[in-house]
Amino acid sequence: MSEQDSSISLYLSMRKHLARAVSRIVPPKDVEDIVQETYVRLCQVEKKDDIRTPRSFLFKIARNLALDQVKRAESRLAIVSVDRDEKSGFYEHENLVDQTYAQVVSNEEFALFCEAVRHLPVQCRKAFVLRKVYGYSQREVADKLNLSESTVEKHIALGIKRCTYFMMQQTSNDFAPAGRAHPFQTDSEALL
Repeated sequence: MSEQDSSISLYLSMRKHLARAVSRIVPPKDVEDIVQETYVRLCQVEKKDDIRTPRSFLFKIARNLALDQVKRAESRLAIVSVDRDEKSGFYEHENLVDQTYAQVVSNEEFALFCEAVRHLPVQCRKAFVLRKVYGYSQREVADKLNLSESTVEKHIALGIKRCTYFMMQQTSNDFAPAGRAHPFQTDSEALL
């Protein structure tokens, strides 16, 4: 069994346990995303042979992702409460400038994300958009596309992985080898 196959089988055997552990930290709507992001992070590990306890490693990844999600939510709440509490015109003006900048950055990131999604294979893109953009459950996506839930999960994980890589490549100003925009691109896509 290859290293990739063993990672996949470990992840699949641990999915429900990871979801249960994460559900104690984050709201139910975030559990599935964190469990899938755990798989993406596992796939990004370069030296899997150095992992002594893979089950613990997966739980640690999922826990850290869940805690990061909670911190982001708390910081968003803190920013909103500071905005409401500040009475000084200086802070309000500073906040307007930051909001404008944040909006521009957000629009650019969204455009880059849309471009990344356009590079996904057709079936993967359909599953990814239904799940991540429209908020369908995995079962609903599977029913709509006539696929198994396992296949939908794999498409979504692949979509996350490819979009993350694409966006990292585009923002790092590092150019891929000539002829290919990213390593997941097929030869026919490279010619377009």
